[in-house]
Amino acid sequence: MSQESMVPGELGDPAVRGAVSAPAGAPRRRTAEKEGLAEPGAVTIVVPTFNESANVRELLHRITESVPTRLPCEVVFVDDSTDDTPEVISEAAQDCPFPVTVLHREEPVGGLGGAVVEGIKAATSDWVVVMDGDLQHPPSLVPELVGTGERAHAGLVVASRYIKGGSREGLAGGYRIAVSRGATWLTKTLFPRRLRGISDPMSGFFAIRRSAVTAEALKPLGYKILLELAVRSRPREVTEVPFVFQDRFAGESKSTAREGFRFLRHLLGLRTASPVARMVVFGLIGATGFVPNLVGLWALTRTGLHYVPAEILANQLGVAWNFLLIEHLLFRDRRGHRSWWDRTGRFALLANADLVLRIPLIALFVHTSGMGAVPATALALVMTFVLRFVGTEALVYLPRRGREGRTAPRRAA
Repeated sequence: MSQESMVPGELGDPAVRGAVSAPAGAPRRRTAEKEGLAEPGAVTIVVPTFNESANVRELLHRITESVPTRLPCEVVFVDDSTDDTPEVISEAAQDCPFPVTVLHREEPVGGLGGAVVEGIKAATSDWVVVMDGDLQHPPSLVPELVGTGERAHAGLVVASRYIKGGSREGLAGGYRIAVSRGATWLTKTLFPRRLRGISDPMSGFFAIRRSAVTAEALKPLGYKILLELAVRSRPREVTEVPFVFQDRFAGESKSTAREGFRFLRHLLGLRTASPVARMVVFGLIGATGFVPNLVGLWALTRTGLHYVPAEILANQLGVAWNFLLIEHLLFRDRRGHRSWWDRTGRFALLANADLVLRIPLIALFVHTSGMGAVPATALALVMTFVLRFVGTEALVYLPRRGREGRTAPRRAA
């Protein structure tokens, strides 16, 4: 990741500090008090960008008009662009009375959410405001977000389209409105406790205290970083302010079907963060594996093959099916701990070792209870479920202790 900083003056420089706190700045502080805003701390505005060269000049102009006169600020662009967005920012920053930094990422790990996390790590201010680079989030609201947080002693202030005074009018098209409302309903249904008091968890416009979030604990995937923050490290005090979602200033929306699928994967990852939830999803995936397993068993026994070798062969179909779903839906964020071949081999070995316990159970059910091979297999699969889950998590997807032990000294150094 490359970093370029265009700094007319640092936040701590007398020139910048004087613009806010010197005698000439006193009327500005009185104006803030008159408007009912608490005297806010400094703010870092984090803007993730992807090919927004047509928007960033106007964005910096509007920030200049509405923010520095009310509180000290810096702007950090975290850029994943393939166009000339960094160069345009560099040129536009020359006219800004506040520091402007560009962090350009060659690999956009985590998508827009990952970019926001990088911006939070780079922030130097008490408050971090996250906003899009397309001007659908009005920069004039930044002082109000911070001021509301200071006044309410909150750790997170969400700009909401769904409270009195807010509007989604810039969300063009009935399809996008329906998708937004559906995603909001789904997330609030899945996380009723964590999202209590947040009417717009899909908002990309919010302020958070830097001390209220541990960036290293976040695992963003896609563009809904507020949901990630609220679920993994929700501050104790949360409040909201209304905002009107604006029309995009220039360019086209980056929302695609691919981003929608990433969002659904992200939801699943957040929902399965606890062991109990992971076990439930593991069970649901295992239940779908019954289908290829039992269909294969039925087909093989119909050819006259004895149920024991038929079960061994049919089991491989269920193993392959379950492995694919578990890899992509349940343990996606843990795949980096081991190579694909290592994970595949361990999973297959564990799943087939399960037969050592399962086949005697099947034989017991068939010979002593008179059950057919198919129902006996289904019952044995259910009985060995917990052992399969614990073994899969511990032996396939948990980090190797040796690797952790070897990397720890290097991190300390």
